[in-house]
Amino acid sequence: MPPSLVDTTRVRFGLFEADLKTGELWKAGRRVKLQSQPFKLLAILVERPGEIISREELQLELWGQDTVVEFEHSLGTAINRIREALGDSAVNPRFIETLTRRGYRFIAPVISVSQDISVPATSMELPAEIISLDKETGIEPAVLTTSASAAPPRSVYRMRYLYMASIAVICAVICILLGRLWGSRFEASTVPRISPVTETGNLSPGAPFMENLPATATDGVDVFASAIEDGRAVPSKIAISEGDVQALQLPSEIVNPALGDISPDGSQLLVRGHLSAKSGQPLWIVPIRGGSAFRVSNILADDATWMPDGKGILYSIGNQLIELRLDNATSRRFASLPFGGVYWLRWSPDHKLLRFTAIDPTRHNSSLWEIRAGSSTPEKLMKNWNSPSNECCGTWTSDGKIFIFQATREGRTDLWRTNGEATSSPIKITNGPLNYKAPVAARSGHRIFFLGVNSRSKLYSYDAARDEFVAKSGFLSNAVRLNFSRNGQWVAWVDSRHRLWRARVDGSERIQLTPDSINVFLATWSPDGQRLAIMAREPDEPWQIYLLSANGGNPQRLLQEYRNAADPSWSADGRYLVFGRVYDMMGKENAPRMLDVLDLETGHTTPIPHSEGLFSPRWSPNGRYIAATTLDQQNLMLYDVAARTWTTLASTSANNPIWSPDSQTIYFQASLKEYQPLYRVNIRDGRLEQITTLKAFRSVSPGDYFFCGIAPDSVPLVRVHIRSGDLYTTDLDGN
Repeated sequence: MPPSLVDTTRVRFGLFEADLKTGELWKAGRRVKLQSQPFKLLAILVERPGEIISREELQLELWGQDTVVEFEHSLGTAINRIREALGDSAVNPRFIETLTRRGYRFIAPVISVSQDISVPATSMELPAEIISLDKETGIEPAVLTTSASAAPPRSVYRMRYLYMASIAVICAVICILLGRLWGSRFEASTVPRISPVTETGNLSPGAPFMENLPATATDGVDVFASAIEDGRAVPSKIAISEGDVQALQLPSEIVNPALGDISPDGSQLLVRGHLSAKSGQPLWIVPIRGGSAFRVSNILADDATWMPDGKGILYSIGNQLIELRLDNATSRRFASLPFGGVYWLRWSPDHKLLRFTAIDPTRHNSSLWEIRAGSSTPEKLMKNWNSPSNECCGTWTSDGKIFIFQATREGRTDLWRTNGEATSSPIKITNGPLNYKAPVAARSGHRIFFLGVNSRSKLYSYDAARDEFVAKSGFLSNAVRLNFSRNGQWVAWVDSRHRLWRARVDGSERIQLTPDSINVFLATWSPDGQRLAIMAREPDEPWQIYLLSANGGNPQRLLQEYRNAADPSWSADGRYLVFGRVYDMMGKENAPRMLDVLDLETGHTTPIPHSEGLFSPRWSPNGRYIAATTLDQQNLMLYDVAARTWTTLASTSANNPIWSPDSQTIYFQASLKEYQPLYRVNIRDGRLEQITTLKAFRSVSPGDYFFCGIAPDSVPLVRVHIRSGDLYTTDLDGN
């Protein structure tokens, strides 16, 4: 328990004040009704702010060992009553945070409330000598209470007072010294005030599971970030003074543009196009205040930044950092790194340090690194600070005194700071309730701008008669990906917290199949409906294929290899699985990518001939064909299992193919085309039919939408990711 709250009877948090002795709760001076048991629970939490208190400990504190209650229900009810009283939310908590299977934590600052000290009738007046001493020292005299018949002599009062005064002075000196020491190390430890710049809710935080980083930049007048427009992230400028968001006018040749960095003079942006989902994309220079954009040579880059003099750029591709001079188009190798996946390159203001984010394509974590001027050897920042490592996107204030970056811990992303060149012991800047990302520093002072993001997903089904997507209600409303059993009686789905569930199609017999520690991407039913093959990963591990009973149990890992495996799909007899590899945006790997068939009885894998460069395999229900897409998502391919031959079924943007139950057609989403149409293609004649587009959403403006399944009646189902993203600002000096 923090020392300030020991023996305290009244505490304050936000607009609320609680008397822990009388069991009363007030908000802004008005009494708030809260029952006895929920108040006891609230008292336990506020007495230990910031500490995770286990469910078992709460059970013991509230009900003891000998009381028999329906614990889970009673505790959940008490937490809900507290949240109702505080106006709190489980999804975006301001006061009480739920940590699944671990317990609860009070996350708001809690302070002890000073109370008037009443003097009992037996209190004695202090001697005049002590009162005069008070006037000399300026220290408030203590009130000493005792029995009138046992009043101590005057010398005892003097000794007691001198002792207390000495202790107070010593404590004050220690506090001052510690404060100066702390201040010299970190400058300021107070939580800065955060203010919104925009209130549109349409800024893009980046796509989930995609290993790309949403960038921000500023020229001092505007902040540049990506906004959601017609389901796509569009580079935009945001007026710092008014918060207006305006899309940048870019040439049509820049397909699916993504911001990189801004030139040192603030006049030009680096923008990457995305012709496909592969890494290594065209790089463009775009003047901010008018003029023609032009492509940088014929290079392909994962990411890029300007050189400090503004006359060249530094770009990453694979494990190489390459400097390109713009005046004569000459290039040189800047550094060869022991890893690839390098993004968000940023120079320190004195040009002595280059810091960047490295994304591990196998472990799927991110980390911060630096290279000092004159060196080509990278050094890791924040060693052993976060496990698993999940830091990225660092930037300096204009004077180089503060370095800001984002980090994800316990499922939430916040901003942190260190002194300019420090590589450890950061201080948290933000503390929810949103996820804060993509910091950028102002061109002067210590003000920073960043994205605050709140995300949720919703399942929609397509109503062909109305040409409209309609929100699903009930137990599947928050499903992200789902799959129906062959007999149409069962459904398995992944929720927004990446857990796998199954139930009958009417919602009965619902159970959670995977523990919270496993991150599930998708699942498919075996033909007999007894098992599920899932694509999932454990923390700090690659995506793998697991087998799981439909009744639950421990997932069985099927492959003994340390690389990504993805998209399992069953043969018609249930004896084999075909699987592929992830594409670049989910984890760029240097190993060859092709499709393999796994024999579930022997564990032996066999590559499918001529399947190099293909992913997302789907076996037809009748077992005759396997559909797959090319890594650039520009072709839908069909493999005849008996003839062992491939044919091109459709030459268009194609993602996530799904077979119809009769094995006659394949549904897919053209995610790289405008308005991302859904198609259906007939495997006999190759006839391509557009079903609908993003325009069929009438009631919601999606951040993105993803084709995630076919209902038993052949109705397409899509998941809409509704992201509420805005630009925020704070001054790290506390202003």
